[in-house]
Amino acid sequence: MFENLKKRFKAVEEKPLDYNEMSEDYVEINPEQIKGGPKQKVIVRPFIVGDFMDIKPALDAIREGYTIALINIRPIKEKDLVELKRAVAKLKKTAEAIEGDIAGFGEDWIVVTPNFAQVHRESSEAGES
Repeated sequence: MFENLKKRFKAVEEKPLDYNEMSEDYVEINPEQIKGGPKQKVIVRPFIVGDFMDIKPALDAIREGYTIALINIRPIKEKDLVELKRAVAKLKKTAEAIEGDIAGFGEDWIVVTPNFAQVHRESSEAGES
């Protein structure tokens, strides 16, 4: 059985490449045809959330995949904590769905990133030094 396998692999290795034959095995793809077209620049965009409905533009931008959203939650935090919790939960679900990252910084800001970016977090050991 092993001898048969050796012979087959040896025959494949010894066969010279015929480039005319290979030219039919590939397809040329225009970058414009790829989903999303050519790569876009990343946009860092600020949002202010005064009530739950104000997170929709931020969510839409995040779902596009090329936006890092900086979200000021101070207005909604001063108005209604229940709405704030709903808004943050919705942002978390969206970040998870796009395999992105979400983090709070300061007391009034949240950052949401697409899947190719990550929020830096200090380790607990670094604070103990």
